[in-house]
Amino acid sequence: MRTRFAFVFFLLLMAALSACQNPAPIVVVVTATPGPAATAEVTEPLPAQAVPTATITLAPTATPARAAAPTNTALPPNFPTPVVAQIGVAEQLFEGGRMFWLEPTGQIWVLVVTGEGRGSWTIYPDTFVDGEPESDPSLTPPAGNLQPERGFGKLWREVPAVREALGWGVTPEFGYSSNYEYHAGGSVGADGVYTPGPGYHILYSLYGERFRMNEADGTWQLGG
Repeated sequence: MRTRFAFVFFLLLMAALSACQNPAPIVVVVTATPGPAATAEVTEPLPAQAVPTATITLAPTATPARAAAPTNTALPPNFPTPVVAQIGVAEQLFEGGRMFWLEPTGQIWVLVVTGEGRGSWTIYPDTFVDGEPESDPSLTPPAGNLQPERGFGKLWREVPAVREALGWGVTPEFGYSSNYEYHAGGSVGADGVYTPGPGYHILYSLYGERFRMNEADGTWQLGG
């Protein structure tokens, strides 16, 4: 499933980036599928629900918000080149990690800290719908902490494993534009045919921290 998600996500973002050759925006239909270990740490999973299909418009961007890291390694012929795009992101920091919401896929990425500059990475669909309760008034955070709201809050309340791993929020949720990179995995055979494999994603925090999410084992690391 991770390989299928990586390859489909790669092909769709490549189509979006082709807009840079045409001043008019293009419309891309992105079908998101659960990523690495989407239920591996869930002790009480969300109700069964298909991940939504989002139709988004990606306009060409002349100058990214943050420059992509240089790639010095030559790729073999027929191997997919890295994809670089600018996407809408929401982020909230917690006692034990953070959450990212990605606009193109409507997914919530949960990053739990398990060591210095590294941890586990799990993907969930954002099932929050306007009109649902944005928070639970019966839950009172300790002084200086916050209860997450809306999509982050719904996931946090309904999946105990997420709530226990992350703890309370330490910042509000905030939105911004981030550079996004996808580096495909896989290999090219002697016949020149590319076989998809687990790759990795790059996303930046509001303050410029570079996070690498590894599809092969569902982990994240700073830098990379």
